[in-house]
Amino acid sequence: MKILVCVSKTPDTTAKIAFNGAGTELDANGVQFIMNPYDEWYALVRAIELQEAFGGTVTLLNVGTEANDTIIRKGLAIGATDAIRVHAEPQSALYVARQIAHIAQAEGYDLIFMGKETIDFNGAEVGAMVAELLDLPFISFASKLTMPDPQTAVVLRDIEGGAEELELSTPFVLSASKGMAEQRIPNMRGIMMAKTKPLKVAEPIPAKDLAVAAHFTLPSGKSSVKLIDPEHMEELVRLLHEEAKVI
Repeated sequence: MKILVCVSKTPDTTAKIAFNGAGTELDANGVQFIMNPYDEWYALVRAIELQEAFGGTVTLLNVGTEANDTIIRKGLAIGATDAIRVHAEPQSALYVARQIAHIAQAEGYDLIFMGKETIDFNGAEVGAMVAELLDLPFISFASKLTMPDPQTAVVLRDIEGGAEELELSTPFVLSASKGMAEQRIPNMRGIMMAKTKPLKVAEPIPAKDLAVAAHFTLPSGKSSVKLIDPEHMEELVRLLHEEAKVI
């Protein structure tokens, strides 16, 4: 079984976010970067579990510069077999999807996994785009995956108000959400082995960015709490109507 796991680099969940003066990109000064948690904790770990059950390989794929090698090596330390980095600075979800689809089509993977979204952009776009480009089934927000054999999968996915169970055959593209697997911490043996595992650098294919982010702004700061005397309910009603606009 050949499994491809697509991973992204994101700011740490505790990082203080700021943008440059023009508001066109993240100010990376003092920001610690990590592997996107949905990619690492759920997609990658479940892929490794399937490899342990059925054999085969787990390949990491990242679109980015050499600055991303650290997070790729962490994925290798957790248990991935090898890795590919497409040497490019992505500007849009479609650009990333085209790079992934090109690699996936050439290698013929049985499963293509990724997290349900990245924690910085929260777009949840790449998985569906990859599936469309490859003409493969796509299962989003998957919280459980069981495989009675290497060709058949039963997937539980989150939907509004409940869950949906699907049965399908490989190959397919899946985006993983919470519940898919349990986080694994790299051990010392894995960290040492990661240094010798192959990390191939591939050149990107030509692809246009049809839609790119033009400007970023931080959300408005929250106003202070207003306390209303219980004897002045008319003031509470006025604030709910005029300021909160909920009545």
